[in-house]
Amino acid sequence: MAIAQSDLQARIEAAFPEAEITITDLAGDGDHYRARIVSDAFNGLPRVRQHQLVNKALADLLSGPLHALALETVAKG
Repeated sequence: MAIAQSDLQARIEAAFPEAEITITDLAGDGDHYRARIVSDAFNGLPRVRQHQLVNKALADLLSGPLHALALETVAKG
């Protein structure tokens, strides 16, 4: 089962509304993506905690239709 890139983008935007988000489909199959998220929500947080916030927002997708997600998180400020 795959997830559309636009749906993944919308889910991340809902969790991080002010973020700059770039999504790349790595394999063209709809279940291997790379996401670059630049957000104020990451300010002052270590990278592990930043990734945990994203994983929490996408938990239902990560346990189902989304097979792999490579994350790059960046604090905006």
